[in-house]
Amino acid sequence: MSKTLKICALTIALMTTLSIEAAAPWKDGEKLTYAVCYRAKMVPKTPVGRATLNCKVTNHKGAPHYKIVANGRTLPFFRWFFDLNDTYTAHIDTARLRPSKLQVELREESYRFDATYNYNWAESRVQTIYKRGSWKQARTKTMQLGEGHYDPVALFYNLRMIDPTTYQKDTPVDLHMVLEDTVRVITYSYMGRDTIKLKGIGRVPSYKFTCSIATSNGETFKDGTHFFVWLSADDNRIPLWIESPIRVGSVLAYLSEYDNLKTTLETIPK
Repeated sequence: MSKTLKICALTIALMTTLSIEAAAPWKDGEKLTYAVCYRAKMVPKTPVGRATLNCKVTNHKGAPHYKIVANGRTLPFFRWFFDLNDTYTAHIDTARLRPSKLQVELREESYRFDATYNYNWAESRVQTIYKRGSWKQARTKTMQLGEGHYDPVALFYNLRMIDPTTYQKDTPVDLHMVLEDTVRVITYSYMGRDTIKLKGIGRVPSYKFTCSIATSNGETFKDGTHFFVWLSADDNRIPLWIESPIRVGSVLAYLSEYDNLKTTLETIPK
C-alpha cells in the first residue's frame, strides 16, 4: 500500500520534452483526489488510502509560482494496520514550469523522512538536504541537472503539457526523476487509446502508457518498479488510473473526485 501511495504521489513521471508555449491545462484552485486500492483474485477493490493534489498560484522568491501540495494518507479504518501520511509541497514557476523548491515529509508508522530540494537553474544544479528519523544530522548533496530533470511532483504537472499528437506508439523514451541523493531513470512507452471506467465519474477516453523506474544504480530495470498510467484524452490530460502489478494482485490509484478543473472532463455518454 505504501508503494501505491508513493506511485500516485510520484506518478507521475512519464515524459520529457516539454512545450511550455501552450497554456497550462489547469488553473488556480484545481484539486484532484485519488482512491488507493489493493486488488487480488479473491479480494475486492477496496480503497485503503487517499491521495490528493491541490494547486494554488502564489508568490515565491518574487515570482509567480504554482504551489502544489500532494498528500497520501491511509484511510482511518486501515491506520491500525499501516499508518501513512506523506506530504510533498512543491513550488513550480508559472513561466517555464520548472521546479524551484520541493519539501518532502514522510510519516509511515515509526519511519520518518524529511527532505528539501533547492533548484539553481542558472547553474543547472539542485541541492538536496535530507534526513531519516534515526540520523543525528541531515545530509546534503548537490547534483547536476539537465533540462527536464525534475522531481516527481514537477513531472506530474509537466506531463500534462505535452501535445498528444507527439505521442509515438511503442517507442520507449527515457526521462530523469530527481530524488534526494540520485537521479533515477524512467522509461515510458505510449500504448494507444483506451477507455477507463471510473466509479462515480463514468467512462473516460484515455491514453495508456507503460512505465518502468530503473534501480538506484540506473543500469537496469530488472528490479525496478513497473506500472501503467492512463491519461485523460481531453484538454485536461489528467492521470486517471495508475496500476502497478505485484507478486499477488496489484495496487492501484484512480481518480475519484475533482474540483475546479479548467476544462470539463470528457466522458462517454451511457
